Amino acid sequence: MSFKAKFKRWFHSWASPKWFFEKSERWLPWLGIPALMLLTVGLIWGLIFAPEDYQQGNSFRIIYLHVPSAILSQSIFMMMAVAGAINLIWRIKLADMAAKHCAPIGASFAFIALATGAIWGKPTWGTWWVWDARLTSMLILLFLYLGVIALYSAIDNRETAGRSTAILSLVGLVNIPIIKYSVELWNTLHQPATFKLTEKPAMPAEMWLPLLLMVIGFYLFFGWILFKRMRAEVIEREFKAKWLQKKLIKN
Repeated sequence: MSFKAKFKRWFHSWASPKWFFEKSERWLPWLGIPALMLLTVGLIWGLIFAPEDYQQGNSFRIIYLHVPSAILSQSIFMMMAVAGAINLIWRIKLADMAAKHCAPIGASFAFIALATGAIWGKPTWGTWWVWDARLTSMLILLFLYLGVIALYSAIDNRETAGRSTAILSLVGLVNIPIIKYSVELWNTLHQPATFKLTEKPAMPAEMWLPLLLMVIGFYLFFGWILFKRMRAEVIEREFKAKWLQKKLIKN
């Protein structure tokens, strides 16, 4: 079987709630346990053992919550939009479920990013909030998430809600590059990216390595939460299916 045929078969398998429910049960420990380990090590390393910043002192340590939550909130929105597009084109129920449950998780991380940014901004800039391009575009991202959540709640028909929120998510994608390049396009108080995959980090290794652990841990934690919520949605939607009843009785 060619790679294209294997990929096509794998892609279409995601249309089966039964396939997802069985596979995700095996994946959950591989997401949850490493996430817990990475977040624990990253937090202890970053908050206790990483050296002080030569300019900001200990206040910089909030970076270990702020940066991962900011990165993840943008990634989740892109995933939500892609899942919505897949649902629009192929009418895959699992894609609709993924998009639906990405919204509250992404909104939570966007809120954490804004809150920790405000806490960091007070000792650094002398104020909790400024209408900076990066901050404003992140606030818009939070409002987009809340708009998707509200739209899902306002429309009773699942298919109509899925299509409507998918369109909103796709339109909202324009905000992601604005967030990313805001510090380069406008004169802002917000600092540029802390580290990039294509460039040597500006921070010493003992400062950016725990940050990298936190970023990876946040992504694994997101995957664990998303799968848990999607599994609950599968149970709600497919409760009368014989395969699910057998599975639940067996467990």
